[in-house]
Amino acid sequence: MAKKLKIVHIASEVAPFSKTGGLGDVTRSLPKALKRLGHQIIIITPLYGKVISKTENDLKLIFKEVKIYLNSSEVVTVNYWQGYLMDDLPIYFVEQTAYFSRSKQIYGSAKENTRFLVFSVAALKLISLLKFEADIVHCHDWQTGLIPYYLKNDFRYSKTLKKSKTIFTIHNLIFQLGHNWWEIPTASRDFGRKRLPHIADPSIETINFAKRGIMSADVVNTVSEQYRNEIMTKKFGQDLNRILKKRENRLFGIINGIDYNAYNPEKDDAIFKKYSFASPEIKKENKLFLQKQFGLPEDETVPIFCTTSRVTFQKGFELIIKIIPALLKLDVQFIIIGSGDKNYLKELSKIAKKHPRKMVLIPSHEANQKYETLVYAGSDFFLLPSNHEPCGINQLISMRYGCIPIVREIGGLHDTVDNYSPTTKRGSGFTFKSEDVWQFYGAVIRALENYKNKKDWREFVRRVMKQSNSWEIQARKYVELYRKTLRF
Repeated sequence: MAKKLKIVHIASEVAPFSKTGGLGDVTRSLPKALKRLGHQIIIITPLYGKVISKTENDLKLIFKEVKIYLNSSEVVTVNYWQGYLMDDLPIYFVEQTAYFSRSKQIYGSAKENTRFLVFSVAALKLISLLKFEADIVHCHDWQTGLIPYYLKNDFRYSKTLKKSKTIFTIHNLIFQLGHNWWEIPTASRDFGRKRLPHIADPSIETINFAKRGIMSADVVNTVSEQYRNEIMTKKFGQDLNRILKKRENRLFGIINGIDYNAYNPEKDDAIFKKYSFASPEIKKENKLFLQKQFGLPEDETVPIFCTTSRVTFQKGFELIIKIIPALLKLDVQFIIIGSGDKNYLKELSKIAKKHPRKMVLIPSHEANQKYETLVYAGSDFFLLPSNHEPCGINQLISMRYGCIPIVREIGGLHDTVDNYSPTTKRGSGFTFKSEDVWQFYGAVIRALENYKNKKDWREFVRRVMKQSNSWEIQARKYVELYRKTLRF
C-alpha cells in the first residue's frame, strides 16, 4: 500500500475564510479532497483582520509574538491562529496587523510584495514550529512564489523541511508579483538570481515572485493541460515563456475540479427549487423565480443568458459588450453579476437602463457570491468568451446546474467544454475558436437554435448535468504528481 503523504498548502486566500476568485475555491476544495483520500493536510494563509472573524470561525491562538527574521537585520513579529476547514483538516492563519489587518480589501496595497514576503517567511517558520515534516509544500500562485526560492536558499538547513519537495501552481500567469509586471521598467525587472533586497528597499516591489517560484520549485504545474502548453508560447507566456520552456520536463497541467458537496442542485439552499439531472424540468421553476427576483418579465420560454465572472478584458467582456445590443433584438434576457473594470460596467449599465425588461446588471462581488448558484439554476446559458483562461471553474459550476456554457476554445475552457453536435448528440456546450465577435455571435445563435428543440434540449441538459468534474478525480491526479515530484 502506498505511503500516505504529508502535504502543506500555502495560499493567499482560502474560501470560505477569504476569497476573491477561483483561487480561493481551489485552495478550499483540493485540500479537502486530498484529506478524504487519507493524506495528512495542513493549510496556511494570512489572517485578514477586517475580513476574517476570529470568534465566528472559532480560531485559537497557538503561537504568540513570534519573531520572524526576514534577513540579517529586519525582524517582524507575528501571531499564529488555528481553525479547521473540516474535521481533522487544520488551517493556520498568520496574523501581522500592519500588513494584513488595515483594509477590508485582501489585495491592493502599495507594498504588496513586502506583505507576501513576510507571509512566506512566516509560513515556513510555522511549519518548523509545528514540526510538520512535509513531503510536499504546495505553493499557490505568485504570492507564495518565494517559498521554493527560500527553501533552496535561506531555509535549506531546516531540520523540519530538509526533505520537503515544492510544487508551485500557476493559477494565472498574468499575475506575477504585487504590481503589473509589464509596467515595471525593463532595467528594473527581476532576473530571479540576485539576493532579495531588504523590505526597507523600494526595489523589493519589483521582485518577480512567480519567476522565482518557476525557477526554484521542484515541479511547476498549472490548472489545465491546454494552458500548460499555451504558457510556453510568446502569445500566452507573459514574458516568462522561455523560462517555462526550459523547465518543460517539470511543467505539468491538471484541470481544476469543483466541490460536488458545495455545488449540488439537489441540496443547495440558495436556489428556489432543488433538482437533479433526473428532473431538469424543475429548472423552469427556478427560472420564473429568478425573473421575479430581478424584476424581469416572468416567462419560462424566454432563454436567459448569464455571466457571474469578473467583469474584465480577460473574461471576454470586450466581446460580450459588442454582442449584447444585437442579441437584445431577440426574445432573450441577460443577467450579469460581478465587479471589475469600471469602463465595462459603465457601458453595461447604459445598456441595462435602455433595456430594463431584458437585462439586469448587478456590479457587486458580494452579489456574485450570494446569487451565483441561484442564477445558474434559473439561467439557460453561461457566457465566458475569455481572452485567456488558465482553467475557469464557473463553466464547471454552470454545467452542474444545467446552465449550458458558451465559451472560447482557450486554456481550460478548451479542456472542459466540448462543442455540441445536434447530429451526434455529443458535447457539453457551444464553442468558438478565435477572438472574433462574429464567431462568438455564431456560437450564441447555434445555442439558441438548438434550444428550440425542447426534447433534445432536455436530454442535452440532463447529460451535461451528469458528467463529472469533481475534485475527487483531480485530487488523485495531484497525488500522482506529488509522488512523481518526490522522485525528482
